[in-house]
Amino acid sequence: MTAKIPAAILVAALAAVVNAAFAAPAASPAPVDIAALRAEVDRLADTVEPEVIANRRWLHQHPELSNREFETAKYLVSHLQSLGYEVQPGVARTGVVAVLRGGRPGPVVALRSDMDALPVTEEVDLPFKSTVRSTYDGQEVGVMHACGHDAHMGILLGVARILAQLKPQLPGTVKLIFQPAEEGAPRGEEGGAQLMVKEGVLSSDPKPDVIFGLHVLTQFETGQLGYRAGPIWASADDFSIVVHGKGGHGAMPWRGIDPIVVASQIVLGLQTITSRQMDLTKAPTVITVGRIEGGTRQNIIPDSVTMKGTIRALDESMRKDLHARIIRTARDIADSAGATADVDIGAETAYPVTVNDPRLTARMLPTLRRVAGAGLTEVAPQMGAEDFAYFAEKVPGLYVFIGVRKPGASMDEYAANHSPRFRIDESALKLAVRTLAQETVDYLGGSSE
Repeated sequence: MTAKIPAAILVAALAAVVNAAFAAPAASPAPVDIAALRAEVDRLADTVEPEVIANRRWLHQHPELSNREFETAKYLVSHLQSLGYEVQPGVARTGVVAVLRGGRPGPVVALRSDMDALPVTEEVDLPFKSTVRSTYDGQEVGVMHACGHDAHMGILLGVARILAQLKPQLPGTVKLIFQPAEEGAPRGEEGGAQLMVKEGVLSSDPKPDVIFGLHVLTQFETGQLGYRAGPIWASADDFSIVVHGKGGHGAMPWRGIDPIVVASQIVLGLQTITSRQMDLTKAPTVITVGRIEGGTRQNIIPDSVTMKGTIRALDESMRKDLHARIIRTARDIADSAGATADVDIGAETAYPVTVNDPRLTARMLPTLRRVAGAGLTEVAPQMGAEDFAYFAEKVPGLYVFIGVRKPGASMDEYAANHSPRFRIDESALKLAVRTLAQETVDYLGGSSE
């Protein structure tokens, strides 16, 4: 038997269906006003400039070595929490990750700054000069932000404030990555971008779609913004070669096997790899021996000599080829003299080539052109290295250079990065803040024109 449904219920149900069919659709959110966001970024960049400089100076005066950025991390966490970010400290030992979820749905942009300083004693006479001392590789050293990471953190804190004020209008999410140990973790420790990636900074929620980064360089003047698609920083691999000979009297070398002479031949042999064996029309390569140790006295032939150096390449296949050729060259030269050579590559540093994603670079080029104007410069790739490469291997990345040398000043006045006389023109920092903030707004908004 089938139960009868009361007529009143049927009428009500039919009315509900009709009303739903003809109801007005839900209002769509108003489109993002990218032009207004861009204008607000530039306005706010002016207002945060004094704060950017103040933060940079505090960080410059309180530098910390790789994997030891404890007070630096506390400073960053305090500032980011005050701005309303979701903050996660202790990533990759001392790193800090902060998330800002915009008021509208959209993609996820990651912005990265490095944190660590170098074992360098500062020689620049500044009111905020570093006088910090620490221990590096068993020796007491001065500590200095000689590579500009203090500026990078100050810049990203300024961007963080700008984006926090734009949160209701932001169509997407921003993930700030403050990365420790860019200069390399201490011997026997993991660290840097590689460890951050390993701990899931790019794969955990929110997962970035792209990542942006920058570096201040004194080889470019204030107002210049350098970019290029493809390789922009070289790979970097350390190497160690231990030549084992046979010690003896310096007056009777024929009774021994002189590892110093063999090491000298290996140094010259390594240079023929780059000059005679690599196709330099494809990309440049560099092999540099920076340290040789062996012997205790002028008339004693030692048993062994240790050599240390660095290998640079702008092509990953050439990088692998270099490794094989260095091992073969060192061993064969040693063998020809009756000695042996132990070769170790990448034990302490093994950074890949940093590659700017071509499609992302092309998409953001109008943004860079609008921000820098005539200061935008397409640059040659640099033979320095950056562990930003590990991030750019996982998600499309774009890394640019910001000039920090006062226009008209010489390199003697503004020494190169890593020098104890390194300093920057702080008026350059606003362009860096605008660059990262405008890249973020344009990518989230789906436009760069």
